[in-house]
Amino acid sequence: GTNKMGKSSSARWLPTWNISGSWTVDKEKFFSALRSTLSSLVLKASYSLTADKGPSSVTNSTIIIKSATPWRHQSSLQETGYRITHPENSELTYEKKHELNLGLTAGLLKDRINFSFDWYHRNNFDLIGPITTMGLGGSTVKYGNVASMQSDGVEFSVSTTNIKTKNFSWTTDFVYAHSRNTVSKLENRQRMIDLISGTGFGVEGYPVRALFSIPFAGLNDKGIPSFYADAEHTQKLPINVNFQQREGLDFLKYEGSVDPTDYGSLGNTFSYKGLKLNVFLTYSLGNVVRLDPIFKDHYSDLSSMPREFENRWIRPGDEDKTNIPTIISKREHYTTNDLNKVYNAYNYSDVRIAKGDFVRLKEISLSYDLPKAWAKKLSVHDINVKLQATNLMLLYSDSKLNGQDPEFFNTGGVATPLAKQMTLTLRVGI
Repeated sequence: GTNKMGKSSSARWLPTWNISGSWTVDKEKFFSALRSTLSSLVLKASYSLTADKGPSSVTNSTIIIKSATPWRHQSSLQETGYRITHPENSELTYEKKHELNLGLTAGLLKDRINFSFDWYHRNNFDLIGPITTMGLGGSTVKYGNVASMQSDGVEFSVSTTNIKTKNFSWTTDFVYAHSRNTVSKLENRQRMIDLISGTGFGVEGYPVRALFSIPFAGLNDKGIPSFYADAEHTQKLPINVNFQQREGLDFLKYEGSVDPTDYGSLGNTFSYKGLKLNVFLTYSLGNVVRLDPIFKDHYSDLSSMPREFENRWIRPGDEDKTNIPTIISKREHYTTNDLNKVYNAYNYSDVRIAKGDFVRLKEISLSYDLPKAWAKKLSVHDINVKLQATNLMLLYSDSKLNGQDPEFFNTGGVATPLAKQMTLTLRVGI
């Protein structure tokens, strides 16, 4: 228990537990008949109830009162007051999770092949988050246990010794993981801007970070973008798009999850006498990213640089060749209302979505162990020289990203990607 939860006894106290077990099958007598193929086999399972206090920023299990300076007509009149920032939620309780895990590890052909397989199912409930209210108590947003989520996934890894001779060996390590989640309950109403922003947003029946888009209806004969207002594509959105609306959002197009569903790595190591070469790849699949919100109803010299503008609408008829809107004139900018909303809607349309899939050459290293006789002449035990290159290149990513790194997209933009590194190491054992 903890006094950081609500004062209700049912909210503050919670027994957690875990049941787990494993069976080392290769220790059994009957396993001897399988040893010609199976070297080892272990089965395992666990089931648990765990709990967490939730986000550290949520502290409204008791009323939160802060000092304030009330507004007065004259600045010379200063008073100190108090304001309620969050009413008490006496029922605020732990975020809880039931989790079932099943797995096995095995070795084949005298451990030349080793693999593990794990499956899990998680049921998260009483998840803490914001909820929009009627404003009673002085706050339109309160925090409480408002959501539930289910997730499941598999994790698989295999290590193989492909070739092994006196002087040469080749080993491979492969890792694959698949995960998916679904919001099963959410006591909140989303705004349009929440659903179409690049970070994704929770919606009941969809992944935790689901991403939606405004359906693009093409450019008009002036190069201005238009959008559909219904799922049947029979109506158009008005020019003054309301990004704060909470009702009638069924026309938005579901794009996918911001989080990848499949990911892993592949490594190969080649050894010949004292020489060792390692090549390591990583991959990620199954997510989408929102491209940079670069389109506006007016630009400066600095903001008009993206290469997409090379294919923009320029003259009537181009609407049949491109979906990049025109750069409007200064006169249109000042005489046509709400064009800024139209261009912003284009930034959040389905044509501004790219796949987040990538395959990365993460690392290549080459090392050499000098012969013991050489080390002995130098009065040392051993000498190793290693050259390592890290974060070399993307072998595959969506061409719509125009060279930007999908692994570092966030909030519709790009964080600073990891720099390429070259490292030369000399290790001497005394």
